[in-house]
Amino acid sequence: MRGALSALLACVCISAAASSGALVAPLESVGLRSIAGWLKVHGTDGFLGADVADAIGIPHESGAELIAARQRGFRDAEVLRIAQLVDGEYLLFVVQAPGEVYFYLSTIRGGLRKAVVASRETVTPLEAAEAESNFGREVLYWERKVAQ
Repeated sequence: MRGALSALLACVCISAAASSGALVAPLESVGLRSIAGWLKVHGTDGFLGADVADAIGIPHESGAELIAARQRGFRDAEVLRIAQLVDGEYLLFVVQAPGEVYFYLSTIRGGLRKAVVASRETVTPLEAAEAESNFGREVLYWERKVAQ
């Protein structure tokens, strides 16, 4: 999984610099649709490693090494935030802070599907309450970016 994490961060960080396994109750999908629409228009072309897609649960064509995505990233202080729209249906929010990286996978209409934290070669699903709270903050962060 460490290789998958490295591949994801390499793909998304380069492009961004240039320009719980369980279902959690859906957040209001209007915000997710707005973010997805904004990424379609204002995002840059990027990629998601197929190994990361497999680990987080994003379906893709067999044999693909990279999956096309529209993405944006912003850094503030020590945190890098990246949003990726994959296959027009999946939103992946990545929050890289010192020592750990959070991944929040959602569908545009269904809300949060999976939330994990990667830290020192381990990947751990977040507890449902923490996942929902953190995901809600990320959606609000990206909604503010959309409104700017």
